Amino acid sequence: MLRRLLLPAISLLTTIPGFSQAFAPISDRPPAVTREFRGAWIACIYNLDWPSSKGLGAEQQQSELRAMLDKMASLNMNAVIFQVRPHCDAVYQSSMEPWSPWLSGSMGKSPGYDPLAFCIREAHARGIEVHAWFNPFRALSSNTIPCCSSHVTQSRPGITKPFGSMMWCDPSLQETRSRATNVILDVVRRYDVDGVHLDDYFYPYPTAGSVFRDGKSPAERRAYVDGFVSNLYSSVKSAKPWVRVGISPFGIWRPGVPEGIEAGLDSYEQLAGDSRKWLKNGWVDYLAPQLYWRDSPRKQSFSALLSWWRQQGSRPVWPGIATARINSSEDPGRPASEIINQINLSRTIGKNWVGNIQWSAKSVVTNRGGIATQLAKTYSQPAAVPPMPWLSSKAPAVPGVSAQTSGGGTFVRWVLADENASKVAIQARYGGTWRMVKVCSASGKGLTIPAAEAVAVSTIDRFGSVSAPKVLGRQ
Repeated sequence: MLRRLLLPAISLLTTIPGFSQAFAPISDRPPAVTREFRGAWIACIYNLDWPSSKGLGAEQQQSELRAMLDKMASLNMNAVIFQVRPHCDAVYQSSMEPWSPWLSGSMGKSPGYDPLAFCIREAHARGIEVHAWFNPFRALSSNTIPCCSSHVTQSRPGITKPFGSMMWCDPSLQETRSRATNVILDVVRRYDVDGVHLDDYFYPYPTAGSVFRDGKSPAERRAYVDGFVSNLYSSVKSAKPWVRVGISPFGIWRPGVPEGIEAGLDSYEQLAGDSRKWLKNGWVDYLAPQLYWRDSPRKQSFSALLSWWRQQGSRPVWPGIATARINSSEDPGRPASEIINQINLSRTIGKNWVGNIQWSAKSVVTNRGGIATQLAKTYSQPAAVPPMPWLSSKAPAVPGVSAQTSGGGTFVRWVLADENASKVAIQARYGGTWRMVKVCSASGKGLTIPAAEAVAVSTIDRFGSVSAPKVLGRQ
């Protein structure tokens, strides 16, 4: 029935007025669709990335986010890690937690729209995935932030503990872990997110004179966090199996691992982060260790660490790369070329699907040290997000496609033959060479590309699986 419905629709396209040259099926085949995860974190806390300051009107906030997404799309980036829960608050409409103060300026006060829904709509329209970023257990990043009555520190003070200038939900309590899981699942069920992302704050980073007093040993703490991570993964998959689960742990699993690596923090002991276990056990769909150091010196070598991480499991490791440290006080003199070098290294090290995540979006958008200029060359062609064959390897159906050239443009239109298709990948041949020209939402009706000799269109489903291409050439 579907085939009968598609054929008349496609035949109508060949008679569109103003088009001079139609395309027909050919035997030529393009190379495989390019795959690479090209993400950036968008932090809301302290207005680090977006919005630029708290208390801005809805229109200005939206304008800033559109501009950020426009810039990322122009650089052929394909994912944002959008912070939606900085500290038991919400950058989205929630009945479980109060509005974040980084939006309106006051905790519990609506910004006048739903930022997560807006981000999803705008990002998807540009072919960009949205991974909702949660901090699971931090209650307040500063105890000087005024709280409303619905915040956990006021409504459930018994599960929170002070730590230095912060407040923390006690991870050893089942209520804390269930609360975080339920908040995340609420977003997964109500929003069309492509992923769920957790940062490295399970237990707080140690500070001089502050001890997190829960009476638990490091091994007991790891057991609580391991159980939370494992349960969260299975719960998300039960709700929407295509939603990716990713975690960005501290970049060094333990000091001395691999040999010669030094660190002032033992994430395994002090943060209860046995991130190697999560990767080995398949409790994540990707891991994004924060590899914010240069490739030298050896004591925190980017390439040595990435090589080690990519040997620890079969799931992707997409390193976090510190674009924000270009010409910074943290790393004086770091050039943008260091970031490009790390991206190129991430394409060659290890056997799993390639990718990286930039810390952070603001540094990319403001062209810090010329990084955006260099990224335009490094990401010269679009790329689709890598697949998840451990969840589904079934290829979607080939779309119905038509194309016609008029003047300097080729108009490509597709008709979906698979209800699970979410994106289309368009390749075109110029001077006998195939190029990726676009990865975009499958919901569109078509688009115009520079006049091509031939085109190939594939559909991509929510698991990242790609169909065989429909290939057409000029008649």
